[in-house]
Amino acid sequence: MKDVDQVIGEDLNPVRELGRYPDRPCSLPLVTKPDDDDVDNRRRVQRISSPEKWEIKQMLSANCIDKSELPDFDDTTGLLPKDEDDEEDLEIELVEEEPPFLRGHGRSNLQDLSPVRIVKNPDGSLAQAAMMQSALAKERREQKQQQREAEMDSIPAGLNKHWIDPMPDVEGRTLAANMRGIGMMAQELPEWKKHVTGGAKASYGKKTQMTILEQRQSLPIYKLKDELVKAVTDNQILIVIGETGSGKTTQITQYLAEAGFTARGKIGCTQPRRVAAMSVAKRVSEEFGCRLGQEVGYTIRFEDCTSSETLIKYMTDGMLLRECLVDLDLTCYSVIMLDEAHERTIHTDVLFGLLKNAVKTRPELKLIVTSATLDAVKFSQYFFEAPIFTIPGRTFPVEILYTKEPETDYLDASLITVMQIHLTEPPGDILLFLTGQEEIDTACEILYERMKSLGPEVPELIILPVYSALPSEMQ
Repeated sequence: MKDVDQVIGEDLNPVRELGRYPDRPCSLPLVTKPDDDDVDNRRRVQRISSPEKWEIKQMLSANCIDKSELPDFDDTTGLLPKDEDDEEDLEIELVEEEPPFLRGHGRSNLQDLSPVRIVKNPDGSLAQAAMMQSALAKERREQKQQQREAEMDSIPAGLNKHWIDPMPDVEGRTLAANMRGIGMMAQELPEWKKHVTGGAKASYGKKTQMTILEQRQSLPIYKLKDELVKAVTDNQILIVIGETGSGKTTQITQYLAEAGFTARGKIGCTQPRRVAAMSVAKRVSEEFGCRLGQEVGYTIRFEDCTSSETLIKYMTDGMLLRECLVDLDLTCYSVIMLDEAHERTIHTDVLFGLLKNAVKTRPELKLIVTSATLDAVKFSQYFFEAPIFTIPGRTFPVEILYTKEPETDYLDASLITVMQIHLTEPPGDILLFLTGQEEIDTACEILYERMKSLGPEVPELIILPVYSALPSEMQ
């Protein structure tokens, strides 16, 4: 199309046309052989693929071929520059007509819309709080970063050559080995963490003078033991409502085992978290009077602490869901207890549907759904209008206090509040919620230093951090 006039259709390159048809009569002289320019033009049309270009480039860099052997090499001018005119011309026509299915949604209708206004007030309380709310934690983080940088700057430069040199002097190799070992050394625990852990003599767990039997009898669920066992016997599905600390997680499984429900199969209890399943199983094994993994065990991902003697099995809801893939009716269980159902995880919701079908297939299977909230009507309606069994919990008076003005640094304000409560109120416990492990460690360190600066006359404050990275026994 480039060699033809687009208006009148005249051939703009008759020489090439005569070269194609030499027998055609024409006023121009016949050309029996194309000229050199035409040959060069044809040569340029031959394109090289990308893999071939890459191979040529690699061979040139390795001096395997000479530039004169390249396809685009010319004897007179050398390497020819790439001609952009060789690219194929594309004609694009724009249709301005609006199609029927886009009518009313075109660009013309969007011109009348005003842009969204961005309202920003840098002097407002919300913006100031966002900038200053973690100033104390940021200051501590910068101090630690400066300490690490100072340690790295104290290492003299050029030590690596003493380490690589096969025949260095003795002092250079010793110094290089010591410097390389700095990064491999275990970081020393800060003073506040040593005070918290207490060393090798530290013991963890709840301290009490009561025996295990007295502790079980002090729980609110103990008074309703007979009524609970009777309700489970009379109903295939039971919804149990009990507040946290009522004893439903640790005691219901033991009551059912004592009532003889383990004769037809195991008693399974699900937990939404791994640490909860392990700690509850350990506690129940102590109360049951057996070693963990015998009559009482647990199963979590990558760890199975059960045996053929296991009667009470605690597990995460994901592990029970995996067992449902193999045995949909759960024939090895006589009682299934879905604990903490109010948290509504994905695994728990799927188990609701699977166990609803399982109780239809197995009339002897007992299903217990426990929840810590009073909104149990939806559970009852879902499970064929199942009866609801309520366990009265321990209620304590709660008083809510608010700050008069927004705090610029919530971490500093919370630590000041903790010290005020500790120094002015009678002995007790304080629970402080923060957003992450870094803030918790920073708060513990600052609180320990401030209490230490007050001297030995003030009452002792035991600071205990709790987060998921801690060992389970410390949690």
